[in-house]
This record gives sequence, C-alpha cells and structure tokens, in this order.
Amino acid sequence: MPSLKVEYFHDVVCGWCFVLGPRLKALSEELDLDIQHRSFVLQSNNAQMIQRFGSMPKAKEVILQHWEQCAKAEEVKRINIEGMRQQDFEYPSGLLAAKACQTAQSLAGPKAHELMFDRLQHAHLVESRNIGSLQTILEVAEEQGFSADYFAEYLERHALSDLENDLARGRALNISSVPSLVVEGLWVIPGALSLDMLRGNFKQILQATADNLPIVEDN
Repeated sequence: MPSLKVEYFHDVVCGWCFVLGPRLKALSEELDLDIQHRSFVLQSNNAQMIQRFGSMPKAKEVILQHWEQCAKAEEVKRINIEGMRQQDFEYPSGLLAAKACQTAQSLAGPKAHELMFDRLQHAHLVESRNIGSLQTILEVAEEQGFSADYFAEYLERHALSDLENDLARGRALNISSVPSLVVEGLWVIPGALSLDMLRGNFKQILQATADNLPIVEDN
C-alpha cells in the first residue's frame, strides 16, 4: 500500500499534542506515514489568552488542569505540572515557538520543523522553561545546531509570513482545535486518540484509498 500523507496541526503549548506525539511517531514507522508538520496557534498573545480564560493567572490555572488530564493519558510520564506551577513567568502563547518551528523548517527543511517542535515541547512541558521568551527560543535553536544570530534574524523578518501559510492551510481545512491530523487532505482525525484507535483509522483509510472506497471514520 502507498504511504499516507498526514498533516499534523499542532501548537507547541498544547499538552495533548505532547501526548499524541509518541503515538504518531510509532505509527509513522509502522505504517510508513508521511507526516507533515503544520503550526496552528490557538492564542497568539496575552489579549487573546485573557479573552479565552479571563486573566493570565486564570489561564495558567486552567491550562495546568488540562495538563493533569494529559499526564494521566501519557504512556510514559513526562509532563512536569508542578515545575510549571512554580514558575513566575506568565503562561506563554504558542506564537513565538510556532515562529521558531517555521524558521527551522525554512532554514533546514521539514525534519528540522519536527525536531524543533519536539524540543520546544520538551522545554515547555518537562523542563518548565519560558518558550515565550526569545532568549529561550534562541538557546534551543543553538542546541539544535543553528546560529542564534542568523536564526533570530530570519525569525524576525520572515517567520510570521511562513506561519501564516500553515494557519491559512488549517483554516481552509476547517481546523479549529489541536492536535488535528488531516489525512490525504480529506479526512480529519481530531484529538489525541489512543494508539489502537489511530492505527485503526489509518489502516481503514489506507485500505479504502487502495480500493478507492468512501471512508467511515472510527473515532
């Protein structure tokens, strides 16, 4: 069977994306999936965070409650809820981190987007670092082998327009939440489904694609 193109819409600050990641990697190897990373930021600044949650302290409180549910769903326990609770910086939006992912892709290709996304998620959810800080972003970029100065220059000049391409793609596909997977540009799989449920969805789509049959979604 041919490999499936899977567009993975995500936000670095999304705990459920962190839960989904290892499952998607496992199935990518098992089923030879063509995973294409797409940044999709739900809140881009403090004003949007306040509109969504009521205040910045409330945003952190509610999001860490979400993290508790994410932590329960992890196969390998990694999420550091107390570490983030103890930090005194405001809970960040995902905008700067998304721009960093786009910068990595533009400078070093699609695999670099994946690696930057994974590393920034780890910095955020495990190491309790402030990924809303340019200093943190550039430290991570250097860890990934980029020149901090060159990375910062590209991020400032070009990353927002690069990001808009992913956001526009998501809007065109009616994406409204993350994580969301779009298979072959046609079928949307929302949420952090279990490994078995994801496998079932992908196998059904693979078979239906091979047979040119309609899909009955299993979620």
